[in-house]
Amino acid sequence: MAAEAMQTCYEGNSVTDFQVFQEQSGEREAILQCFHNILPGEFKIIGAGKSSLDVLGVGSGGGELDVQILALLQSTFPAVLITADVVEGSSELTDNFKALVAKTTNLQKIPFAWHFMTNDDYVTEVKAKGDLKTFDFIHMIHMIYFVDNLDDTIKFYHSLLKNNGRLMIIVAEANSGSDILWKTLKKELCVDDIKDFRSSGWVIDSLKSQGLKYEEHAIPITFDISECFNPSSQTGEHLLSFFTAKDHFYQSFTPEIRAGMLDLLRNKCSTEKDGRVFFNINASCIIVHA
Repeated sequence: MAAEAMQTCYEGNSVTDFQVFQEQSGEREAILQCFHNILPGEFKIIGAGKSSLDVLGVGSGGGELDVQILALLQSTFPAVLITADVVEGSSELTDNFKALVAKTTNLQKIPFAWHFMTNDDYVTEVKAKGDLKTFDFIHMIHMIYFVDNLDDTIKFYHSLLKNNGRLMIIVAEANSGSDILWKTLKKELCVDDIKDFRSSGWVIDSLKSQGLKYEEHAIPITFDISECFNPSSQTGEHLLSFFTAKDHFYQSFTPEIRAGMLDLLRNKCSTEKDGRVFFNINASCIIVHA
């Protein structure tokens, strides 16, 4: 995500595209199920013997997943003070997050620190201050695509982990439909904010090269994208714009390129059943140890 001066985050049309994707895909629900399966056990390890717990969300968007993480942590350690730092560059989504906090009673017990800036600006600012706040749990959910340097980013956030801390990275699964789409169309798609579409394979290679301990958990997700093949469907255009990180899919590509993308989506990235097209957007939840 990024600050307004460097528009690499969700604002305006891209917020709408993102919201339509969330409504249609069921991705958030699949990730929440993963949280409920994995995080309570991890939190017991992270928080053992500690009187306070500090959480950092990087690229937190509207906060819908952050609040679930914090609620799980509160339920695991109801008597422990929890603080939350949030790094997010979208003004619209940051306002959504703050509104969510304001209407959620349990969250009002948590002191929030808002860092309205890009990930790279946050890294630069923290390094310049030299007074590093460390964290028990850091999460980066579908934001690793936007960083300048993958290895340096992982190394930096890993360095902020406290004893027994965890870094959670959620990213598109290697060889998922999303990964195939962006790898195949790298020339057309990796031209703006996303210079390389980093799937779980990239992240795991980086972790291995740095000698870091991790576990990977699959998050299987497929959803019906048949509307994408109806040129008059607004839902379809919002989804296509989100998939390609363009504000307006039909205005952003020539008819020939659009046709090639749609063919790839249907035949290489998806499966068909009963005349409907189901896009594979499998994700990986990678838990990195301090």
